[in-house]
Amino acid sequence: MKNFKLNAVAIASLCVLLFLNSCKPKNAGNAISGDAASKTYVPPGKYDELYNFVSGGFSGQMSVYGLPSGRLLRVIPVFSVDPEKGYGYSEETKPMLNTSHGFVPWDDLHHTELSQTNGEIDGRWIFANGNNTPRIARVDLKTFRTAEIIEIPNSGGNHSSPFITENTEYVVAGTRFSVPMDNTNGDVPINTYKQNFKGTLSFISVAPSDGNMKIAFQILLPGMDFDLSHAGKGPSHGWFFFSCYNSEQANSLLEVNASKKDKDYILAVNWKKAEEYLKQGKGQKQQVKYAHNKYDDKTHSATSTIETEVTVLDAKDLPGIVYMIPCPKSPHGCDVDPTGEYIVGSGKLAAIIPVFSFTKIQQAIANKSFDGDYSGIPVIKYEAALYGEVKKPGLGPLHTEFDGKGNAYTSFFVSSEVVKWNIKDLKVLDRQPTYYSVGHLCIPGGDTKKPYGKYLIAYNKITKDRYLPTGPELAQSAQLFDISGDKMKLLLDFPTIGEPHYAQAVPAGLISKNSLKIFKIEDNNNPGVSKGEKETKVVREGNKVHVYATAIRSHFSPDNIEGIRIGDEVYFHITNLEQDWDVPHGFAIKGNNNGELLVMPGETQTLKWVPDRVGVFPMYCTDFCSALHQEMQGYVRVSAAGSNVPISFSLGKNSVPLDSLKKK
Repeated sequence: MKNFKLNAVAIASLCVLLFLNSCKPKNAGNAISGDAASKTYVPPGKYDELYNFVSGGFSGQMSVYGLPSGRLLRVIPVFSVDPEKGYGYSEETKPMLNTSHGFVPWDDLHHTELSQTNGEIDGRWIFANGNNTPRIARVDLKTFRTAEIIEIPNSGGNHSSPFITENTEYVVAGTRFSVPMDNTNGDVPINTYKQNFKGTLSFISVAPSDGNMKIAFQILLPGMDFDLSHAGKGPSHGWFFFSCYNSEQANSLLEVNASKKDKDYILAVNWKKAEEYLKQGKGQKQQVKYAHNKYDDKTHSATSTIETEVTVLDAKDLPGIVYMIPCPKSPHGCDVDPTGEYIVGSGKLAAIIPVFSFTKIQQAIANKSFDGDYSGIPVIKYEAALYGEVKKPGLGPLHTEFDGKGNAYTSFFVSSEVVKWNIKDLKVLDRQPTYYSVGHLCIPGGDTKKPYGKYLIAYNKITKDRYLPTGPELAQSAQLFDISGDKMKLLLDFPTIGEPHYAQAVPAGLISKNSLKIFKIEDNNNPGVSKGEKETKVVREGNKVHVYATAIRSHFSPDNIEGIRIGDEVYFHITNLEQDWDVPHGFAIKGNNNGELLVMPGETQTLKWVPDRVGVFPMYCTDFCSALHQEMQGYVRVSAAGSNVPISFSLGKNSVPLDSLKKK
């Protein structure tokens, strides 16, 4: 029987590959209409209509594109070190990547989520998830920098996040991999999954004034895999909906053992009810360990704090918090329409798209229309929650977005297409091929109360025949569709950074008007700041040497430094004195095994350097800042350990030190 199952999987996989090949559009290169170029052309000197924030997957970064042009505007380092910007290399930013496991300079960033007010994008922050080492990040859209990262305890992987409530009260995260809880002995046999492995949903509060995050509570659930989620809105505000799979609670060969049941579940979570239980003191305090990292724009520095406690609500003991709704089969997407009434489940192995009604879910709960329970969690009858099913929509539904005109758009991974359908009558209206194997979709504001509805962007995994070959791995892609009419029209495709999963887009004016141009030098409170060249100096403290330096077009002060010895740790505190927009300065020194700095106007950043040999080492500006960029350089002299060469530093002097002329 086991061999039969494995062979069945192999045959099914082969069929999928054959289907993909047979469904490949024959005129892939000619699919774009003749007027597409004019609709995506943004003339030199003109701005795009939209910002598009795209997850970078295994790059651990977030990329920012302009739409409709598809121009790459920015790569934001979040969970990964970035030598271009010095993120994770400078002493000020290293704490951002601290975790309970130590310094972790990478993660798997799958989803982005813009902050909302009253169910509409407000342009303040964008959140991102770290899937591997469970973390949530907040990026400040005034600076396009990662401002905060919080680690999530009691989680084996953070995939179903960071989805938010309609006023950004909470960012939520569900564990992808259920594991033993942090406060228990996790040294248990893996095949005791059903007994010892648990799932959690984490509700992270967001301060409305400054965005600071805090783990408000976690909900304890039976062990399974939690996939994606979306918050209710309007009438369903106060609820959250999560897709989950592996209700079989398998721990091996999940492609077979976690696909046995015809239905898995959508979780309906009443977070308002959870708040009531918290006020009643029903939560249990657990001793855990997780990092909370914040970046301060005044000190230009990050701090990392290890937190040791979290409050947990056990769903099986607290009625009314969580209900389970059967959903075919191995659901991925879980999407809520702009009205807040309809919840769309996307079963990866299903031949239909189920649409659930929030009103019917509430009626089912009131009438106790349950089909037993799952490990103590009530299971609502499928038909009692179901609004209806979209019949024969395509193969491999993954994710649904909405245009605000009563229509939904679903991506189909296997049949490589986007399908448009009407929410009320559940009829398919249009379908367009993608190139190829589409994952997630983005309609600007498509998960809010008021989608913008002009464009749809598909994020694809395979780009055979789309771009010039680049060896065994090709660029992944995004494709821009015009959805303003009855039929979708492909306008553009463009390569992406990393592996695009989910993305969000927003009208440019909502963010650009608040964009920070400089850091005011007078507000710089970094302990290493030099607010003018007269404040620059070099100070020895034992084997630590602090270089307080400035950068301005086109020199460093000081630019000659002597008295450094083997065994010293040298800290270059570089302050950019410029007060002009878009004039950063870089800093690097020969042989440094760390990275460079990229210092914004009015900012201070610090590079640690441990010289490993005697000699004279050039330092220079890495950023093309002026016509005399090449002249922006200097030298550091390193002497042997125990040398009596004193610390000295200068700018604009050409005198020859006498000791250098002595015969050896």
